Formats: sequence, structure tokens, C-alpha cells
Amino acid sequence: MSFYTDVIQPDPRFHSPVECRDVALLEHFTRIAVANIIADAKSLGISLIVTETFRSAERQEMLFSQRATQLRTVGTHHYGLACDFAKIIMGAASWAGDWQFLADLAAKHGLVSGLNWNLPGPHGFVDPDHVQRCEVAQQELLFAGEWYPSA
Repeated sequence: MSFYTDVIQPDPRFHSPVECRDVALLEHFTRIAVANIIADAKSLGISLIVTETFRSAERQEMLFSQRATQLRTVGTHHYGLACDFAKIIMGAASWAGDWQFLADLAAKHGLVSGLNWNLPGPHGFVDPDHVQRCEVAQQELLFAGEWYPSA
């Protein structure tokens, strides 16, 4: 049993193509880390909002067909292990500017940043407003249903 099978799969939004910002659909450790990241960013003078937590397979396919993502199949969002943010600048959501602060805060709170994926060197895919509780090397096992992080 896991958060994915106990909470996410039975949720009525499991097949919804609608964007989900509900932090209750983040696995417990991920939810705490996200709350701490938001608080730490605020202490740096940066206001963050959650823009997406859980993402269904249907939503992922829709985003792929709109060319809003490079991934056709679900990623770590589908398992309650990822969160996307926006900065609030002058009252509006913004993804502009430097996101290194988020990579630093993600590392501080045990998450992986989409800015660097906890990997050395340059990266072909950069998602600076994204954090996740899954190393890239673990993703294949997660997607195959062979691994889920322990609480």
C-alpha cells in the first residue's frame, strides 16, 4: 500500500483533465517539503503559489497534444510526488527570471529541482518551476509500479 494506491487512485480527480493544485494530493513528505519551500521563499522576499500538484494521464495527454509538455505519458505529478510553482510579481503569476533559489530550496528540503534534476552538467530538459520527490534514476521503477518512496 502507498499514498498513490490509498489516496490518489480512489480520488474522483484521478481521470480528470482539469488542472489540480490541491496539496492534499501530494504525498506527505512532498507536501511538507512544498510548504517549507513556500515559507523559505517568503523569507527571501519571493511569493510562490502552487500551480499544479497531481496530474492525470488524461491531462498529460491533453498537454502533450497542445505542445505544453514534452512528455506524452504521465510523470511524477501522477503519483503525488511533484509540484509546480509560479512567482507572484505585482499580483500576477510569473515564471520569468532566475529560479536558482527554488533549486536551492528543493535540495534543502530533500526534493529534486527541475532546474538541474540533481544531475551534473547541462540538461536538455529544464523545468525550473518544478520540484519532485523522485530522483531521475528512480522514475522508471516508479512508472513500472515497482517502487514508491516510503513515508
